[in-house]
Order: sequence, then structure tokens, then C-alpha cells
Amino acid sequence: MSWFKRKTKGITTTTEEKKDTPKGLWYKSPTGKIVDAEELEKNFYVSPEDGYHVRIGSKEYFEILFDDNKFKEMDANLESKDPLKFIDTKKYPERLKAAQEKTKLKDAVRTAVGKSKGKNLVVACMDFAFIGGSMGSVVGEKIARAADYALEKKIPLMIISKSGGARMMEAALSLMQLAKTSVKLAQLADAGIPYISLCTDPTTGGTTASFAMLGDINIAEPGALIGFAGPRIVRDTTGKELPEGFQTSEFLLEHGFLDFITQRKELKNKVNQYIDLILNQPLRA
Repeated sequence: MSWFKRKTKGITTTTEEKKDTPKGLWYKSPTGKIVDAEELEKNFYVSPEDGYHVRIGSKEYFEILFDDNKFKEMDANLESKDPLKFIDTKKYPERLKAAQEKTKLKDAVRTAVGKSKGKNLVVACMDFAFIGGSMGSVVGEKIARAADYALEKKIPLMIISKSGGARMMEAALSLMQLAKTSVKLAQLADAGIPYISLCTDPTTGGTTASFAMLGDINIAEPGALIGFAGPRIVRDTTGKELPEGFQTSEFLLEHGFLDFITQRKELKNKVNQYIDLILNQPLRA
């Protein structure tokens, strides 16, 4: 026997009248949990069912870190050039333009300064949506300028890494950014200005080999993939099976590569607490 019957017969709906479910109302986590998008946003883009930290970009991190989401963006219009005239499946300028139109970003990092728990903080946040968060000359330059600003104004610096590695369309120019950013961070260290590094999912390649692991305090989000080469490449190169959870933030914490793992909802409080401890100043409530 049918468990459902129409109360009124002859009801028909034309194709034109049928309504699709709007996109973005629900999110499905890797463990299969279904979360309402509005609820997810209120929970700092963390699935309340399983604690999975959804990948977010600079817009969301700035909302989390800056008081009342008020900040001044720095070097907002800096864009990559094409000195190598690089072509793969398409010309590099075309790839840049497509990424800019899709993401509404100029490149894979945004830098800003604003108040966080009442005190100034410089934040450089990478966006994975822009060519896999790849580190090219603009990424290196913007991070270097952010460090210079922090040095000049004596303001703590925080870098949020989310990257697939160096942008090889810029070849050696991209790889030069590893040294460039590392030198700037060394200058901050010499001046006694705190630098906090946050590794998010994923943090790989040249980013990991430079500024992502040079913080006075290195922290990560739960479950983040962090490493130089991906697990498959490491396995194929070494010819050995990898330990369970290899290159997750929990594995790296256990083996001394990280200082802390911080839940996103606690990020703002924890970052400012670490800064207060480094500067030996009263802890902010």
C-alpha cells in the first residue's frame, strides 16, 4: 500500500514552474555530515557535527581576527607580471585574468592592518582559491611589505598560510620569495617584534619551507595538511609506507614541528594571548 497519497487529484506542475533548491544552503563535510550554511558561518565555518574546519579565505579570516571587521588593506592593487612569457595550456596573463575574475582577488595573498582585541595587528592571509594559493613574486612582495610596515610601526605580524607551493609560472622569481620573506622575518626577530604563523589546510611547498615555519609561535588548525611535498610524492621517493596521519597538524604537533593546534573559534583570543606572552605584557581579557 502506498504510504503517500495526494489529497487533491490532478495536480500538475509545469517544468517552468518547478523551483530548484538554491546553491549554498547546505554544506557536506568529508565525513558526510550535512550542515546548514548559515549555521556553519555562525560557527566560524567549522562543522558542529564533527569539528571539520572548512577551507576559508582572507575575507573570513579578517572577519574573525579584526575587531568589528574594520581594517585597512595594504597594497591592494599589486598584480603579477609575466617576465618569462610563460605558456602552458594557456598564457600566464590569461590564467591570472581568469583567476582574478573568478575570485575577485588580485593575487593569492591579502595584507591588512587593524585592531584585534583593541591593539594593532598586521595580518597577511593567503587565498587558496587564487591559483592554489601559489606563492609568486606578488605574494612575496606583499608579505615583505607587510613585515616592513610591522617593523616600522612596531606592530606584531601574523601570516595565515594556505598554499600549494611556489608558482612555477614565475620559476626562479617565485623561488626567490622564500629567501626574501625569510630575511624580513629575521629583521622582525632582531627588533623583538612578534610574528605568529598559522598553518591551515593545506600548507605545502615553498610556503612551508619559508615563512610558514618561522614564527615565534607556529600554530595550526585541526586536521590541516602541512608539509613540503605531498604524501604520494614522499611515499614514491622514499619507497616506504608513511605513518598514519602523516603531515596532519596533529602529527606535526606530536613530533615538535608545531607549538599549538588552535580551534578557529578560539583563534582571535589565542593569537593575542601569545602576543601578550611574547611581549611580557598583561593578558587581554
